[in-house]
Amino acid sequence: MKILALSLLFCTSLAFAEATQVDDFQWDGVERIVAIGDIHGDYDNYMATLLAAGLVDKKGKWIAGNTHFVQTGDIPDRGPDTRKIIEHITKLGKQAERKGGRVHNLIGNHEAMNVYGDLRYVTDGEFEAFVTKNSAALRDRVFEITMQNLKAADEQAFAALPENYREEWDKQHPLGWVEHRQAWDPAWNPEGEYANWVLGKKVAVRINDTLFVHGGISGFYCQNSLASITQQVLGKLRQFDPSNTGILEDEFGPLWYRGLSGVEPTAQEETVDAILAHHHIKHIAVGHTVTSGVIWPQFGGKVIMIDTGISSAYGGHIGYLEITPEGLIGGYPKGKVPLPANDSDLIPYLEKVIALNPGNPYLQERLEKLQMPAEPEVPAQDAGLAGDDSVAPGPKPIPICGTSG
Repeated sequence: MKILALSLLFCTSLAFAEATQVDDFQWDGVERIVAIGDIHGDYDNYMATLLAAGLVDKKGKWIAGNTHFVQTGDIPDRGPDTRKIIEHITKLGKQAERKGGRVHNLIGNHEAMNVYGDLRYVTDGEFEAFVTKNSAALRDRVFEITMQNLKAADEQAFAALPENYREEWDKQHPLGWVEHRQAWDPAWNPEGEYANWVLGKKVAVRINDTLFVHGGISGFYCQNSLASITQQVLGKLRQFDPSNTGILEDEFGPLWYRGLSGVEPTAQEETVDAILAHHHIKHIAVGHTVTSGVIWPQFGGKVIMIDTGISSAYGGHIGYLEITPEGLIGGYPKGKVPLPANDSDLIPYLEKVIALNPGNPYLQERLEKLQMPAEPEVPAQDAGLAGDDSVAPGPKPIPICGTSG
């Protein structure tokens, strides 16, 4: 018995020893991977997901050994707990490394937006998390400087301000707003805690035969290296120019692209295959596009959608992707379901997921759509009006596999 135990321990050590970091963006030989999508400021559901995946104990501490945990971005916005989540996941990364594991936080479009100042989706609770006893005085000082600068630049515009301007300004700049910008915006504060947290992260990583990215890889970025994509995003964030946002707001860029997730313009199969070949992978795991409760394969399992809508802002649907030598698995609070190997098995897979969560109406809607007979394609020559020979200008054609930047 003692010899058997030692043998098992030796084999486990060998498996761990095989995990190697190829470079800053690539890992091989990782025994177990867990990946989750967008969190959007919901700490309770974030923790519920980690518990369901066996990553932490009830105190929120790492218990997953040499597991690699990937969070594909969009921690901020839409919920009040952004700061709390970042503080926890940062500590979790240190705990994981001490046990031989890793936490990979990727940059999503909402991390980028908070850095460069697009605050449309920041909630009151996120600003309130920065409030201190000095917040009112600090905001007053920023308002005074703003008025001084406006008066110096354009006295006529300054004189034309309405009587209630300060009241309206305060609505746009709630208490905690100034501290939020000092923490997130490197133009306000080069030492900002969360700005530097984002600037120390990556846009995409490859672990074993799976590439992880927030939005997706389009034909415009197919041949870009993972290093190139990250360098472009970080460069634009460090020197943000609203007149030339480039990759940060590119609808085909890795932070925003939804074509791999079935949103028009949908990626072509040739592009998906070219991405897999270029990066020597079998799968691409993406967040950003909500599935409303299911880890969902696209393109015959070549693409895996993992944004289940964890945040209560999107229904609070707990789910995670697990990858082990046994295969790809969709994980849920009440059980795990192996992902189908091909599209013909999507219906049985979804039925098993629904059995674990029968109260989710969105899953039932997805099932009904799958069960509907496919509509016949309209031949190209019949698609327009009879007698109309004109061709409306379309969007810029997407290359099968190009390079950007």
